[in-house]
Amino acid sequence: MKRSSTDWTATQTRGESLMTPSTEEVKQKPRLALAIASALGVGHAPKAPGTFGSLVGVATAMLTSLFFLRPHSVADLFSRQRLMERTLIDHHFLVPGGDIHDAPLIVPVTCAILLVLFLAFVGVWSAGKAAKFAGIKDPQFVVIDEVAGQHITLILPLIPVAMPNLAAHLDFSQYAIYSALSLLNWRYLLAGFVLFRLFDIWKPFPIRDLEKLPGGWGIMADDWLAGVYAAILLKVALHFSLL
Repeated sequence: MKRSSTDWTATQTRGESLMTPSTEEVKQKPRLALAIASALGVGHAPKAPGTFGSLVGVATAMLTSLFFLRPHSVADLFSRQRLMERTLIDHHFLVPGGDIHDAPLIVPVTCAILLVLFLAFVGVWSAGKAAKFAGIKDPQFVVIDEVAGQHITLILPLIPVAMPNLAAHLDFSQYAIYSALSLLNWRYLLAGFVLFRLFDIWKPFPIRDLEKLPGGWGIMADDWLAGVYAAILLKVALHFSLL
């Protein structure tokens, strides 16, 4: 039995209405979250996106060091002595007018901790949004977890374990410059990078269990712990002057 043109039009209209989602059903692309989660597109590298994400973590850690040291020229970057002298002569710390010879120790320590926490929480938010949009629990293009974990590996060993008189105004220029220069030391950076990648891939207990956490927490938490494990070994290497 043939359908009339009226029946066919009605059927076609009903079919189109079923196949075409309404405005409310269309996913809004979380552009900011995707940009952060992929480290501005680095996560879309065709091979080893996690490795490239870790390299972004190394690069951004170096940038925080340069923000403190403020080299006056490109030539300064190739001379530890010139970087130290520039910093000591300028007497600056973090902001113009901040005297490195008369500042509370809590200032650089707090800045380091806040940087790690900022990356952690921004990572949870962006990774969760990206995973929900992609419909995958842990998308390969999400590498903000590697960026955050690598930061933990490189920054945590430089934070003093014992911090007496944290609020006292002290001449801590040696500590501050040592920390900043460590983030420009290729041996320190290479060791931190290799150790973090080792733990991130190996995933010893209980790293793998943390992946079961919901949303962005599961994406980020395993890399946090991998960063802590790597930081412990890096701290040991620093203690025995192996770097």
